[in-house]
Amino acid sequence: MNTKDHLQGLAPETLAIRAGVERSQFGEHSEALYLTSSFVFNNAAQAAARFGDQEEGNVYSRFTNPTVTVLQERLRALEGGEDCIATSSGMAAILSLCTAVLRAGDHIVASYGLFGSTRQLFLNQLSKFAIETTFVPTTDIAAYRAAIKPNTKLVFVETPSNPLTEIVDIAAVGAIAHEAGAVFAVDNSFCSPALQRPLDLGADVVVHSATKYLDGQGRVIGGAVVGPKKITEEVFKFLRNAGPTISPFNAWVVLKGLETLNIRLQAQSASALELARWLEAQPNIERVFYPGLPSHPQHELAMCQQKTGGAVVSFEVKGGREAAWKVVDSTRVISITGNLGDTKTTITHPATTTHGRITPEARAEAGITEGLLRVAVGLEAIEDIKADLARGLG
Repeated sequence: MNTKDHLQGLAPETLAIRAGVERSQFGEHSEALYLTSSFVFNNAAQAAARFGDQEEGNVYSRFTNPTVTVLQERLRALEGGEDCIATSSGMAAILSLCTAVLRAGDHIVASYGLFGSTRQLFLNQLSKFAIETTFVPTTDIAAYRAAIKPNTKLVFVETPSNPLTEIVDIAAVGAIAHEAGAVFAVDNSFCSPALQRPLDLGADVVVHSATKYLDGQGRVIGGAVVGPKKITEEVFKFLRNAGPTISPFNAWVVLKGLETLNIRLQAQSASALELARWLEAQPNIERVFYPGLPSHPQHELAMCQQKTGGAVVSFEVKGGREAAWKVVDSTRVISITGNLGDTKTTITHPATTTHGRITPEARAEAGITEGLLRVAVGLEAIEDIKADLARGLG
């Protein structure tokens, strides 16, 4: 039986556990972890065929490994894509995608609401190769259309955005990109396929920081590109030659994370909504950013594109940096760290951490103020998280 055929019609919760499984001769129940740098061939002819891409099979773990293959097939099934390539990190996934679809002289249109390192990659690294980027307001559809140039080859967004949880209309921006003949890529790290499937909504490619919700327990670094084979084949060529490869161990850990992805995000989303409602009632809070709240400017769009509001809540504290740092420093339960997607609730001050290396002007364009805090809600009792934040808000 074809490993893909028997998955047709299965629910996402089932795919997250069953997709991609191919047992070895030992009949192991849990996916096998293949910790090997290289693979042995039966004879010289087979070695030549494998190296020459005339025969499928494993060659060298920089670009082929059975554990990584299982992860790729599982994530491909969850996102509903044609193919998937796993990478060493989320940033490696974005860079690999860029090498696949861009050439010197090309142009990118990207939203302001991007992770700081993504913005730095576009502005500081890709610009060295004569690739220009125009940033536009995250939710302004007309701005995307106005920014398109004859040489635009990539339109790149995060939705929800980091850290303000702004929502991009995937269908609308996808239509603009396709009219221009550009590839439309969506960073789906905030939602994961448990909450949102951008390929179903008009995206060409999805990228992931598997470090976030796909792993879900803050254990390893990883990334992925999901999309059509004509793109992933180019990603694979870069991976094979440049080596930003996910390790078999990290791939195996992410596989274990995927098994609980849906149930984790259901619970984390419910707690995040409760926390957001509580924060809105606090006198020292200027504004709460959470797509699940009716007060969110793109609430209706978010509820059309996503199953829930997600697990990330950002809020602006009255009093600027001093007041925001007081909240951070008063926590006793919540982890002070820049990562998100963990079973442990985390808090960070974006202006001085995740977005601290971009210019003040860029932070202003992205709406990141000195009073802004981002909380990624974990699986602790939500009353304990409220009490931990209340200590610094009082």
